[in-house]
Amino acid sequence: MPGDGDKQSWRTEILARRSALTADQHAAEAQALAAAAAQLGAADWVCAYVPVRGEPGSIAMLDTLRAGKARVLLPVTGPPGPLNWAEYTGADSLHRARFGLLEPTGAVLSPPAIGWAELILVPALAVDRRGVRLGRGAGYYDRTLAAARPDARLIAVVRDDELVDLLPEEPHDLRMGWALTPHGGLHQLSGGVGSGSGGGSAA
Repeated sequence: MPGDGDKQSWRTEILARRSALTADQHAAEAQALAAAAAQLGAADWVCAYVPVRGEPGSIAMLDTLRAGKARVLLPVTGPPGPLNWAEYTGADSLHRARFGLLEPTGAVLSPPAIGWAELILVPALAVDRRGVRLGRGAGYYDRTLAAARPDARLIAVVRDDELVDLLPEEPHDLRMGWALTPHGGLHQLSGGVGSGSGGGSAA
């Protein structure tokens, strides 16, 4: 992995590693993440996402959350800005949307709906042990997470080797409280939002 230099070097390295995964390796990690999601604890509402373009996880992770009686909101993309949301009610409720994403076909909720969620699963290319998250650079989540409830657990979903010691950080970056990895499960991070409650192993 790169040192503590620029974010683009990190993105290039991590995307190359993800591209090198075989379909069987990705499927095994997705199955492990779905099992790990069952250990996140009870929640009435969860904000999550459908993994695409080699992101770790699968729809099975969402179905695990619903099996635990949570109602699951997924992002609905639009112009650059805070994300809208819609409820996930099963794989047959998804349709292909912008950027190749899968989004629910139901009623679209405005960005403040993120404030309903006790758990928020956040896509990431990497996260460090301080809670600093590396995204793809579009800024959708940076604009969205400010509306989360103060006690929501912010959980970055990454592969095991994408939980790293130190990432470059910018003033607008909002730190995560937790990381969820396929084989390590739930890791508590230092200095993040939403890191003071819930279970999991200390990172």
